[in-house]
Amino acid sequence: MNEGSAGDKKISTTCFRKWYNGCWLKCKTKGFTLYMAKQPIDLLIQPKWRIIDQSSLGPYFDAKQSFAIDDTLCASVGKGLSPATARSWVHHDTIVLGIQDTRLPYLQEGISLLEEAGYQAIVRNSGGLAVVLDSGVLNVSLIFQDKKNGIDIDRGYEAMFELVKRMLSSYDAAIEAYEIKGSYCPGSFDLSIGGRKFAGISQRRLRGGVAVQIYLCADQSGSGRAELIKRFYDTALKDMRGKTKAVYPDIRPETMASLSELLNEDISVQDLMLLLLTQLKELGGEIYQGPLTPAEEEVYEKNLVRMIERNEKVFG
Repeated sequence: MNEGSAGDKKISTTCFRKWYNGCWLKCKTKGFTLYMAKQPIDLLIQPKWRIIDQSSLGPYFDAKQSFAIDDTLCASVGKGLSPATARSWVHHDTIVLGIQDTRLPYLQEGISLLEEAGYQAIVRNSGGLAVVLDSGVLNVSLIFQDKKNGIDIDRGYEAMFELVKRMLSSYDAAIEAYEIKGSYCPGSFDLSIGGRKFAGISQRRLRGGVAVQIYLCADQSGSGRAELIKRFYDTALKDMRGKTKAVYPDIRPETMASLSELLNEDISVQDLMLLLLTQLKELGGEIYQGPLTPAEEEVYEKNLVRMIERNEKVFG
């Protein structure tokens, strides 16, 4: 059996033998083939990116529609009927609750508080906790095909983190990913600058597709949004905080901020949209606008009915 050397290591030239210098070395009779460990950027490098921009549809675009659309796209991408898809979306004055929030002991009183503040509440079809959506928050969904043994959970989060870092690379800011205690809907992939959170990432897996979703607070007051969610939980928990089976965040509004506040520049949803499209173009091949197909529209209608029925069960 022929052997080659790499430094002081002996590497077989006919089969996998060694993990060397951060990668597998696969041997051939003429040199080595390197199999690098998968990197977050790999998911972002697509031959085609389908773009669905719903960031400017206005206040009558209901958030229930968004979650139904993402489920529809998960199915299409999962079956190979659509390439990887990036969907951007904005909803006005909406609080999106997680399933866990529906178990709050005084939920209806909390909902009344939100309505008095001018917000509607909906329940999404996944876990997590309450988040604020308004005209200053850009949401982005990246939908990939989840091939067998393909995309583990952290890899999806890391791909979105990598994309945001690239989008904001021209700003002099160190973006970190770790849980920000005291923020709303806290998680291990909270994105922050200087310890103040401006974005949160979630995932939904369905019918062979993966939707990695992020909300990015572009402008307005991050702490103001957090104060509203704090008041919601205070009202919906009252004297039951710490006594419920589920754990709800004890929100400290100062832990959250918008990008405009953190970077001391005016950054709008439209600015972030341009940065998003620029990066997807640089990372991938072709990008094109691709609205829902007639077949997808049929699936979407069914998914929307499910979302409406889910919310009617909670809110009556």
